[in-house]
Order: sequence, then C-alpha cells, then structure tokens
Amino acid sequence: MVRKAIYIKTYINIRLVFLQLRREELLSEDLELELIRRKRLLELQRKLKEKEAAKESVEEHEPPQRLLDRVFEGRAWEVWNAAEAQYPKVSAKVKKALIELISQGKVKRISGEQLMYLFKKIGLQVRLPTKIRIIESGEIKTLEEKLKENRL
Repeated sequence: MVRKAIYIKTYINIRLVFLQLRREELLSEDLELELIRRKRLLELQRKLKEKEAAKESVEEHEPPQRLLDRVFEGRAWEVWNAAEAQYPKVSAKVKKALIELISQGKVKRISGEQLMYLFKKIGLQVRLPTKIRIIESGEIKTLEEKLKENRL
C-alpha cells in the first residue's frame, strides 16, 4: 500500500510537472505568435508610412502643369487657356486651389464642361472661340467656305 501511495504521489508530481511544462510551452508559443504578429503589424505600418511619404513627396515636387495635365480631360485645356487669357489673376487662384485638391486626392478628373461650370459658378463668363464646320462629302468645311461655294 505504501508503494502504491508513493507511486500515486510520484505519478501526480510527474503529471503536475508535465502540465506545468505544457502550460509554459503553450504560453511561450502564444508569446511567440504574438511577437510575430506584432512585428508583422509594425512592418506593415512602416511600409504604409513610407508609401504615403513617397506619394506626398512626388506630388509636392511635381510641377503644377503636370498635375493639371493628369486630371484634365477632353476640352479642359481649351477652357483653361481661355480662362487664363481672359482672367489671369483669378485663374491663378483657381489653379492653386485645384492643385491643392488634386494633391489631397479629392479631384481625379475634370472635363472641359466641369471646368466651364466651375468658372461660371464663381462668376466668370469664359468665352471660347466658336467655329461652325460642315461635313460634306467626307470633307470638313467652315461655314465661310460653304457660303462662298454657294455664291459661285
């Protein structure tokens, strides 16, 4: 009976030691996993900050003309050039505001119609040169040329 009690005590002690070691092992595995996760998170945050800093530095160093060229589409340059010629002081302020909005990512594309609407909203009537052209037999003719042909 004494042997049995010693055997049981030894078994219990071994079992407790084993469970304690197992718990420490699990804790160490959890700690290792947590450390790996944290390192990965820090690495991703660092990469994200670097990417944002690189994007900001590129946009800051990019000339205004190239920024506008990236977002202007369609007849936007035609409207812009007419507005600059007719209202140079105001168009300089509009240019500054547009560049700021573009660099913040709030403006992606601007068409000629949208730019014309913008100038109208701030009270500027931008006048564009108007040309009437007629397509006849696959040829593009101005209204003047068409009238001359009809007179002859």
